[in-house]
Amino acid sequence: MIPLIEKYRDFLPVTAATPVVSLGEGGTPLVPLPRLSERLGVSVHAKFEGMNPTGSFKDRGMTMAVSKAVEEGATAVICASTGNTSASAAAYAARAGLTVAVVIPEGKIAAGKLAQALVHGAKVLSLDGSFDDALRVVRGLVERHPISLVNSLNEYRIDGQRTGAFEVCDDLGDAPDVLCIPVGNAGNISAYWLGFNAYREAERSRRVPRLYGFQAAGAAPLVEGAPVAAPETIATAIRIGNPARGDQAMDAMRDSGGGVSAVTDSEIMEAYAMLAATEGIFCEPASAASVAGLLKRHAAGDLNPGETVVCVLTGHGLKDPDTAIVNAEPVRRLSADIDAVEEAVFGD
Repeated sequence: MIPLIEKYRDFLPVTAATPVVSLGEGGTPLVPLPRLSERLGVSVHAKFEGMNPTGSFKDRGMTMAVSKAVEEGATAVICASTGNTSASAAAYAARAGLTVAVVIPEGKIAAGKLAQALVHGAKVLSLDGSFDDALRVVRGLVERHPISLVNSLNEYRIDGQRTGAFEVCDDLGDAPDVLCIPVGNAGNISAYWLGFNAYREAERSRRVPRLYGFQAAGAAPLVEGAPVAAPETIATAIRIGNPARGDQAMDAMRDSGGGVSAVTDSEIMEAYAMLAATEGIFCEPASAASVAGLLKRHAAGDLNPGETVVCVLTGHGLKDPDTAIVNAEPVRRLSADIDAVEEAVFGD
């Protein structure tokens, strides 16, 4: 597979001197959702970012952030994380031969993501506080020590994440009418907007979409217009009370003709279950916020019949196996007897 940086080199701030640190990121599928499309009267596709090497969209930005860190002579990287950033940073740092520290909020990280950070050799530090507390601490450390910050405050992260918009346009032949996307720290929606505009300016697409961003109701500072001191939601990846790129994201949604709204945990989990059971896509709960939000926007009359809609599914369901198991039907335990199994399979 061609490294993402090489595929979109003309759109990225790299030179011949930039070492490309890649795990084969990008090229994720744009999957049609026929049942949801029929239900809503629009053409819905899922950009399934869970198919990236570490299972989330973070890899798009991390290949850039770590490549540029190596180019600039860094020997170590650090991030605050609710999970996906830590997994990606740890993997790409390992690939590059860098040391890595990740700072996480205590008890607020899904098991699959924590396992990834640990197995890649990261120094994992758990704080008694929120993600916003963790980000404040790592920003302070970067000011004190020569270590590269690889959160979405890093502009190279945003450069890399713009490629998601490029791929959507390449796959559809143009930008969609609407893009629905979860919003946590607000870097990804900001990056997509920059990407769509860059492609239009380069005449690789004819238009830009309306951007609709969705936050969890218990962690919706952009919807409420003020930081949330103690964000709470089942969607751990977007459990952020003070988005670092909140202003930029709000500008993007306003300029696109879209907007931001909140979805409840119940709505998120209904969309999560529906995607798995009817479309065959297993995403993490935060990812399903984009589909939950699409359903809400459709009910509000914000979509036009026949429009093309892309929902960004930011991470794979295996990132959070505990949530999947708790919310699924329990395993039935039987004796090793053909009659018992037959009754279970074919009985009422």
